[in-house]
Amino acid sequence: MKYRTSVSTDLARVVDLEALAQATPAEAREKIIHQLPDEPFVAPQVAAALIRMTETVLVAAVALAQLSFYPGVSQMEPLWFYAAIIGGVAIAYPVVLRVLGFYHLSQLLNPLRALPAIVLVWAGLLALTAFGILISKTGHNLSRGWFFAWSLSGLGWAIAVRFGIAAVVRRLNTRGQFNRRAILVGGGEAAAHVIATLKNSHDTGISLLGIFDDRSDERTPRETSGLHKLGTTADLISFVRRTRIDTLIVTLPVSAEARLVEIVNKLWVLPVDIRLSAQGQRLHYRPRAYSYIGNLALLDLFDRPLGDWGPLIKSVEDKIIASLALVLLSPVLAAVALAVKLDSKGPVFFRQKRYGFNNELIEVFKFRSMYHNQADADARRLVTKGDPRVTRVGAFIRKTSLDELPQLINVLRGELSLVGPRPHATKASAAGSLYENVVDSYFARHKVKPGITGWAQINGWRGETDTAEKIERRVEHDLYYIDNWSLSFDLYILARTPFALLKGENAY
Repeated sequence: MKYRTSVSTDLARVVDLEALAQATPAEAREKIIHQLPDEPFVAPQVAAALIRMTETVLVAAVALAQLSFYPGVSQMEPLWFYAAIIGGVAIAYPVVLRVLGFYHLSQLLNPLRALPAIVLVWAGLLALTAFGILISKTGHNLSRGWFFAWSLSGLGWAIAVRFGIAAVVRRLNTRGQFNRRAILVGGGEAAAHVIATLKNSHDTGISLLGIFDDRSDERTPRETSGLHKLGTTADLISFVRRTRIDTLIVTLPVSAEARLVEIVNKLWVLPVDIRLSAQGQRLHYRPRAYSYIGNLALLDLFDRPLGDWGPLIKSVEDKIIASLALVLLSPVLAAVALAVKLDSKGPVFFRQKRYGFNNELIEVFKFRSMYHNQADADARRLVTKGDPRVTRVGAFIRKTSLDELPQLINVLRGELSLVGPRPHATKASAAGSLYENVVDSYFARHKVKPGITGWAQINGWRGETDTAEKIERRVEHDLYYIDNWSLSFDLYILARTPFALLKGENAY
């Protein structure tokens, strides 16, 4: 499968275009939602980097395994000498292949095409290593048997791994995971120009799924260059909530400022890249102001949070730290569970529906802190100081946030992150109004996974939200975290969390 954009072909892989042409916009949306694979986007550069790291580790691992068959090598040459040889070749091998372009998807999909280069690069590196040892007059006691065995076994494994990687890459490519799914916001002639430009571009990595436009069919056609109108911008928001969309390309001219602002104010809360097409714009900017998809010039309005590497880094961070925390805190978890059970009748755990990433409903685990017959699953009534619904043990574990520890299970299940905006119950309110009615940008905090702790929590904005200001400040801190995320920021928040919990402010 060739890796390039074809507007109709990409969609035709999963949707019957003829049936789509006869469908209403609502029916077309449902067809796309139910037939598109529900798989996350994998940035090609991230995949290529992981493959390079895999091959680096492989080269070193094969060499070290080979050393285990030669127990006397350490007596011939110091181990650092072998480590220098192994490290040099292991690092140089993927670097040379990358310079030659053999980590491009087209090469990864066809390992036979890369086979001659792999053999030549491997042989060349081993030859250069041998030549370097010779002219430097070192390695007199180097095990020739080990070096020869590594030369053959290393090459064999490098080839085998390339074929294994190709199988994985083909599967991801078939599912469309290397292509960003894109929507055009605005139809008509401007959309036709965008589609034509992308059709004439190679290796764009974009799959166009449809057009959303608030204008009537009399003003913009139901179908533009093979792409169908799927609804209005209001329909677009619910569409993005239900299926993976990575990029929104707004085709309105810069001169339509009022309309542009209106649309962007609706869409910026979504976890997607928002780009403004510069195709046909009379106003020109400096070249570095533009980004490009193929030959299509774009102005970047909003970037998807965390970028390409962020989701992977946060996932690894979450899994490792949450696993260690569950092991280390298991005695505490057991003690709290026993105390909850002995203090009042009812289950140990309390499950509550809350908003997760992209407004998805998730079920969050907590230790039960209220009397079972007075549980408030929707959080319609805020817990206040001295609340009679809270048990004696419940008051303590809420004050110390020990009731949140079972959410480590949610982290391992991928529903929560360790750090992020706290997930709120569906009916949570401030000053008698639902959170989303108090803060206009409330749903923008769902552009990333919610977390057990967050920037707002360590700054004192946790617990009761009896005033509008408290939820406003919380959202303000959440959005700051999203815009400034980094691994070091996460680790800083995690390190500060225990000290913030000791204060126990606003937690009842």
